[in-house]
Amino acid sequence: MNSDIFVVMGVSGCGKSTVGAQLAEALKLPFLEGDVLHSERNVARMAAGVALSDEDREGWLQALAERLRQAHAAGQGLVLSCSALKRAYRDMLRSAAPGLRFIYLHGDHALLAARMTARTGHYMPLSLLDSQLATLEPPGVDENVLGFEVAERPEDIVAAVLTRRHSSPSSAG
Repeated sequence: MNSDIFVVMGVSGCGKSTVGAQLAEALKLPFLEGDVLHSERNVARMAAGVALSDEDREGWLQALAERLRQAHAAGQGLVLSCSALKRAYRDMLRSAAPGLRFIYLHGDHALLAARMTARTGHYMPLSLLDSQLATLEPPGVDENVLGFEVAERPEDIVAAVLTRRHSSPSSAG
């Protein structure tokens, strides 16, 4: 049984859902789109262009951490997509599933903006990209992270994760 637990992280538009779903499929693990656990209030705030505060995110992060804790306790793997913008958020998630790996997707503002503009059916407006980038605390080398430039094809990122998943943690790329 595969008990690997991954959190695919980064700002909106970086490809968390795409990479996460492809990675979960490759590893034959469940995929959890972290956005589905946001409260209706949080979704409405973001849709209206209001950036979430730490307080707004607290219940959401606790719900995500509980899902990670359940998977870890059951010895089951999981791939979760979650912005995890601050180290404190990542620490909360890590405490729920020691040994989890972060996959940090990062890239050029113009590319992220173009991706957000092109996608349909998502509540996150382009106007919040700058806020997310300002909030982002890139993960440190001590955070068990594999970093990838979002200009890479999702298939190539997944292939690299599969190759590197049991290697020593590296820098955020």
